[in-house]
Amino acid sequence: MKKTSLSLIILAALSVSILAACSGGGSAALAGEWTLVSYGDASNPTPALPDVETSISFGSDGQFGGNVGCNSFGAGYTVNGDQLVLEPITSTLMACAENAEQESVVLGILSGEGITYQVNGTELTITSADGASVVVLARK
Repeated sequence: MKKTSLSLIILAALSVSILAACSGGGSAALAGEWTLVSYGDASNPTPALPDVETSISFGSDGQFGGNVGCNSFGAGYTVNGDQLVLEPITSTLMACAENAEQESVVLGILSGEGITYQVNGTELTITSADGASVVVLARK
């Protein structure tokens, strides 16, 4: 009886550990600071503007934010499998003519529903639900 109880306790502990690792793995892969590489049309993305400092950070606390050329932005996020679920993004409202298109397209993609993500080494690709648009980031 004691042997069976001990086996069940060990099995339960292992199950909990495995489930915890699976549920947190996605957000752990995203955690950290990223820089914009390209954005837009998935078949021919536009390179990020040269000489423009960009940064997007995903925190282990479920918050993300950054700047892709002009305004600071942020929101909460969760990971569900390969889906990245972002809460409504809030942003500062400065006018920046040179960087407006880059910022508009990137935030538009990030604001969509049903977006997915894939981490491949030091590269993070966020893809729109229809697969037509991407945001490609590199780990800083």
